[in-house]
Amino acid sequence: MNLYKYSSPVNFYPLAGRLIPWFAIPAALLFAAGIFVGFFVAPADYQQGEAYRIIFIHVPAAWLGMFLYVLMAVYAGIGWAFNARLSSMMASSISVTGAMFTFLSLVTGAFWGKPTWGTWWVWDARMTSTLILMFLYIGFISLQSSIEDPRRADRAGAVLAIVGVINIPIIYFSVQWWNTLHQGATIRLLQKPTIHGSMLYALLIMLAACWLYSVAVVLIRVRCIILEREQNAARFAEATI
Repeated sequence: MNLYKYSSPVNFYPLAGRLIPWFAIPAALLFAAGIFVGFFVAPADYQQGEAYRIIFIHVPAAWLGMFLYVLMAVYAGIGWAFNARLSSMMASSISVTGAMFTFLSLVTGAFWGKPTWGTWWVWDARMTSTLILMFLYIGFISLQSSIEDPRRADRAGAVLAIVGVINIPIIYFSVQWWNTLHQGATIRLLQKPTIHGSMLYALLIMLAACWLYSVAVVLIRVRCIILEREQNAARFAEATI
């Protein structure tokens, strides 16, 4: 399989169409399984009661919001450095999904905070830096939309995306660097998880579902971007002949 062949938007378009069902269908099944385990199998938390169950949506959304921003910045950087059109299109496609997950993490965090902390919002380090991440996504999307020339828009967006990566470690380590209301991580790579097994399974299933959903939606959106840009390029070529 010649992978370099699919670096062309025209060649990648049909491949993306074939891949979408392979991600969308498992995502739907895992969402159903994760919701069942998280809301009907996992026990209530001994401190937070039933209110904790929002973590099965909140935590995967927060993780995906951060991860997709880094992925967006990588694609945008590759597109800028190597003038790779498909990479820039992928960055544009990822931005909307990342913004959606970041917004979802903020909303679910507010619904979690009200019964747990007694308030919808506090300006602590974790929540404030996540809000900044949301603004970075919005800035990237708005900046690209405001520039008519796609190449110039991609370069401008790449600069913003790369600079904004510095916010990701701030979000992740904020609960360790500052005194915040937000609880620390319950899942660590080098340590045993501190949550019940069924809670952990539900969380991991929902994380996998969100990841597969992200891939499917990004592929759908990048196909739309390819069609739009290729058609615009064809019209421009016809107009200059």
